[in-house]
Amino acid sequence: MLSKIAIIEGSTLLLLLFLAMPAKRLYGYPEAVTLMGSIHGAAFIIYVVTLVAFFAGKNLNLKQLGMGLFAAFIPFGSFAFEHYVLKPQKL
Repeated sequence: MLSKIAIIEGSTLLLLLFLAMPAKRLYGYPEAVTLMGSIHGAAFIIYVVTLVAFFAGKNLNLKQLGMGLFAAFIPFGSFAFEHYVLKPQKL
């Protein structure tokens, strides 16, 4: 479940940067950024809350929690975290 949430969080950032931002700048559609920004914000919060829940449930250790939280603030970091940490553990 956490792997899927990490992928969704990273994907919403991609959509925000490469779909919504061009729609705003090139086509004068600022609502695209408002909508996609809200979706990305919600996905980010769900990702962080789920990381903490997995740590509390003993599915992640403190180092992995720290890596996941650090990855949350690095663009596309959730993709790397999912690939190198979550995928091998099948989380």
